[in-house]
Amino acid sequence: MPHDIVILGVFVADAAFRSDRLPALGETKIATGFTLGPGGKGSNQAVAAAKAGGNVGFITRIGRDTFGQMGQDVWAAAGVHALVMLDPDLPTGAAGIFVEDNSGLNAILISPGAAGAITQADLTPHAAIITGAKVAVTQLEQPIAVAHAFLRMARAGGAITILNPAPAAALPAEMLALCDYVTPNEKEAEALTGIAVTDVASATAAAEALLAMGVGKAAIITLGANGALLRDRAGARHIPPMQAGPVVDTTGAGDAFNGGFACALAQGMEVRAALDFATAVAAISVTRQGTAASMPTQAEVLALLQR
Repeated sequence: MPHDIVILGVFVADAAFRSDRLPALGETKIATGFTLGPGGKGSNQAVAAAKAGGNVGFITRIGRDTFGQMGQDVWAAAGVHALVMLDPDLPTGAAGIFVEDNSGLNAILISPGAAGAITQADLTPHAAIITGAKVAVTQLEQPIAVAHAFLRMARAGGAITILNPAPAAALPAEMLALCDYVTPNEKEAEALTGIAVTDVASATAAAEALLAMGVGKAAIITLGANGALLRDRAGARHIPPMQAGPVVDTTGAGDAFNGGFACALAQGMEVRAALDFATAVAAISVTRQGTAASMPTQAEVLALLQR
C-alpha cells in the first residue's frame, strides 16, 4: 500500500514524572505527577503527521510485550499504517522523562530496546513504499547506518527527505547530502556545527554551516519559544512562534513540528506555508501533557492558522 509519508524511527513507552526539580544523586523526591504513554521520536512524528491529515507509514521494530501493544493501539487510533517488525528476543524500548512543573521544560533518558536493533535488512520488505513516498523522515534514535540506508532509498525514489538529527551525532557528509531538510534544535545544531545557538543570528550561522556541510535545500533550526530559523539557498527567515494557550509540557514539541512539516510538504505546500503549519502543530502540542496524546487534529491546526 503506498503512503505519501514514510517515517523510519523508534517507538518507546514514555514514563513521565513531574516535579519542581530533578532529584540530586542519592536523593528521593515525591513527584507531583506521573503518566505512562507512547513515545519515541519516529512514532511521535508519525502520529503528528497522521493526525494532521497525512497518509503515513511508520517503519519500526518492537517487542512482543505490553509496551509494543501500546504502540500498535496508538498507531491504529491515529490512522498510522504500522510497518512493524516484532522482535522475538528484545523488549520494546522505554524512556524516562522529567518535566519541570513551572516551565514545562524536560530532560529525557531513552533505552531504544528492540528499535535499537533495526537493521538495513528490515528496510527491504518496505523498499517499494520507501521509494514511492512523497516525503521520507528519519531521526538518529535507531542505528545511523540504517537511517543512512533509508535516506538513500528515499532519495532514489524522488522523495523529499527530512532528517531530524536527534539525538545529535557525528554524521558523514554523504549522509547529509541525501537530506533536503535537516531540523535540529539549538543543542543539536551546536553539536553538529560547533556553533553555540543562543539567538537568531547564531542560529543563522549554524544553519549556514549545515548547508556548507552538504544539506540540499535548507536547514531549519527549531528555537523553542522563539520559533524557528529557516536558512535556504535564497537566504534566512525567522519563523515566529504561535500561541495556542499556556505551555504545559514541551515534551514532543519538536516531533510535533517535524510531523506537521512532513504532512504539509506531502500536501504540496510551499516551504514557508509548511513551516507555519508545523509551527501551529507544535504550538498546540505544548498546551497538553504527553507526547503522542498531545498531537492536534488537522481541524485544530487549521483553526489556529485562521486566527
